[in-house]
Amino acid sequence: MNTSQYDVVVVGGGPSGATAADDLARQGWSVLLMDRQGRTKPCGGAIPPRLIKDFDIPDHLLVAKVRCARMISPKNKQVDIHIENGFVAMVNRDSFDEWLRERAQSHGATRLRALCDRITRDADGVARVHFNPVTAQGLGEPDSVRARMVVAADGARSEIARQHIEGADRTKYVFAYHEIVRAPVLDPTHDPERCDVYYQGPISPDFYGWVFPHGDTMSVGTGSADKGFSLRGSVGKLREIAGLSEVETLRREGAPIPLKPLPRWENGRDIVLTGDAAGVVAPASGEGIYYAMACGRMVAEAVQQALKTGDAACLKLARKQFLKEHGRVFWILGLLQHFWYQNDKRRERFVKVCEDPDVQRLTFESYMNKKLVRKKPMAHIRIFFKDLAHLLGFARV
Repeated sequence: MNTSQYDVVVVGGGPSGATAADDLARQGWSVLLMDRQGRTKPCGGAIPPRLIKDFDIPDHLLVAKVRCARMISPKNKQVDIHIENGFVAMVNRDSFDEWLRERAQSHGATRLRALCDRITRDADGVARVHFNPVTAQGLGEPDSVRARMVVAADGARSEIARQHIEGADRTKYVFAYHEIVRAPVLDPTHDPERCDVYYQGPISPDFYGWVFPHGDTMSVGTGSADKGFSLRGSVGKLREIAGLSEVETLRREGAPIPLKPLPRWENGRDIVLTGDAAGVVAPASGEGIYYAMACGRMVAEAVQQALKTGDAACLKLARKQFLKEHGRVFWILGLLQHFWYQNDKRRERFVKVCEDPDVQRLTFESYMNKKLVRKKPMAHIRIFFKDLAHLLGFARV
């Protein structure tokens, strides 16, 4: 039996797992970063300025810099929201995630390309992580390592969470699907600095569709919690609407995306969830990269405290800190999705609301900095009454 032991085994090398592994390795802990690789999550790829700053992301990973978001209503009304004095960056998840894994390795983490099978316990109570190495020929012979702590970053519907965390089934999912296509050349209808967001029932009955620029490629996708809704058919319609039916399709990807943090992230002993496994994707927007990396950093801090003190209760600090910083935003976005995404009549009004300069300014200030803007109370009051008027149907569309 393999006697190798690590302070921390991180299962999953996406943005959250790679961030947790990097932070822990920098602190001198022995870290094994286990990731199967070869799979890219469907993702628009948007990251805000705060992520770039907080996590020292180099400019060469930014494949596009978006300075305008175009919202398109069911009646094809277009509202352009310009980003003043800044931009939202776009990254390609395959190269972005790999760079994060390489950075963790450069700071001392050991990388292993493998598929986690299960977690058991040795006679002394220490966790044993079982896995199959991934080779050029497929899965290798089963192996295992010991771990003082396990960080489960194995994505939405985490198998580790299902097996070891109480209440892991108590969350909501949107099923996302996108196609990466070749960006059209010299086409004035496609601005390389603009994101298009479609709030239209045929594109998604309860979420939205997107066309995001990625330099020489584009991400065209949608999502829905309706299992009977054809995501692939919807993306086909979206490509037709956007004039992208004839461009080359490079790859197709789909996956569930959680839209509610799980009620518990740890097993009370030595396992803690992070990223999609913990359910930290923002409702309404579906934004996940920033929240995944912020969560990974908080989990790393909690794991470090648990290792230093020997007190497993420290693992609870990650969820507590995350909800303290972002819980209110998640709650507001959840309400927004519940009220405005129900049908095309409401979606039409929602896009109309977004014409308002106060809405645009406060929304983007909050998005860019990941904090609710509190310094303009009168603007919040104006938005509240305008929002209420639209919701009750008093305002004109």
